[in-house]
Amino acid sequence: MKMFAMSIILCRGFMGMSQKKEALPYFELPAYADHYTAGTMAARMVDALGFRYYWATEGLREADLRFRLNEDVRSIEETIDHILDLSYTIVNSTLKSANGNHDTSEMTFYDRRRQTLFNLKEAADILRGSTDISQFKIIFGERQIPFWNQVNGPIADAIWHCGQIASLRRASGNPISSKVNHFMGTVKS
Repeated sequence: MKMFAMSIILCRGFMGMSQKKEALPYFELPAYADHYTAGTMAARMVDALGFRYYWATEGLREADLRFRLNEDVRSIEETIDHILDLSYTIVNSTLKSANGNHDTSEMTFYDRRRQTLFNLKEAADILRGSTDISQFKIIFGERQIPFWNQVNGPIADAIWHCGQIASLRRASGNPISSKVNHFMGTVKS
């Protein structure tokens, strides 16, 4: 319970100091299922993404968000925006909704981080309860793409970009907490 209370304090992010305190998902990985199905495996992949994203973006400073290695690469903030877009593709698939544009121009860093984490949590919860994940297609207009592409597309891409954020924030002088255990999905107290 002590860790949960700490996540409420930490989750606000630098731009959310005046935001209402709330616990964001993925401070730690949820317990894994007691059985293996396509749904529980896919959900665990999304949960792992959520955990990595939570800690890649936790405690970012304004200077970190603007940080980029050079003009040819995305800044941390631009990478966060891309992951938000990917999270919409992931959750829309589980909601059987078509993908479209989302106006995020008025969203603060905290809002974008929060939305990404809740998109991933919603998708994982739907997948966890599913016995047939083939029904969750990626929909772009009339085009419906199989769930297989969700794995090698948006999910893998977002995990890749979490690693980029981790590397960029280390380069900007603000590394991820050493208390995070990515293998176990836990945080040392």
